[in-house]
Amino acid sequence: MATRRCLAALPLHLRSILLSSRPHKSLIPPIPSYFSLSSKAQSPIPVHYISFFSPLRHFSSSLPPTDGSDGEEDDESGEDDGGWDEHDNMGARRIVQCGKSEEEKRKEAEEIGYQVAGPLDPSSENPFKPYEPVFAVVQIGSHQFKVSNGDSIFTEKLKYCDVNDKLILKKVLMLGTKNETIIGRPVLVDASVHAVVEEHALDAKVIIFKKKRRKNYRRTKGHRQELTKLRITDIQGIAKSEALAAA
Repeated sequence: MATRRCLAALPLHLRSILLSSRPHKSLIPPIPSYFSLSSKAQSPIPVHYISFFSPLRHFSSSLPPTDGSDGEEDDESGEDDGGWDEHDNMGARRIVQCGKSEEEKRKEAEEIGYQVAGPLDPSSENPFKPYEPVFAVVQIGSHQFKVSNGDSIFTEKLKYCDVNDKLILKKVLMLGTKNETIIGRPVLVDASVHAVVEEHALDAKVIIFKKKRRKNYRRTKGHRQELTKLRITDIQGIAKSEALAAA
């Protein structure tokens, strides 16, 4: 209630101050003539003005001249620095640190287990093939998937690929058919699994609820994991007979 009364009385006090005919004393003392730019007087500045306007800050990279000169002659007589600007250099350095080069992106993608082969052109190529009785166990990140031709899987979001990009999954742990099975140690060097990025989606929301009894502490949060949907188009690295393909 006291706060509301103070807020209600504030406009009245402001109005009385504005309509009053008595001159009001300014909180800032008047600046004397020796603070003007046109004055060249060397008279000493009173101590109370120095304390009022202190601390004096200089934002230039060099210290202010102590001999009373304004420093313009030094700038004119000095050599040209070639347009060097410290602030521009820092900005360019930040851009280089924040961004990643194409080589760094490629290496990070290979560590996860995939390689971007380029965008898919639906008008000229059809990557989807008939079903083949061949399976592969492939690792993407920290997860392993058993896939066959035509399957779709959801992985954690792959950062450096877009929708309709063709991917080559290199970390193949095992290949198999009805007649043979090949196990890698730990991966098969000559094997690969081809896939196409269909979409980037969000998983179902997971509710995180925390409570401490008798402490009036309750916290509720929701989380939706970012996912990438892949469609498997081909498995390479194992012999496929025509009879198996027809089966």
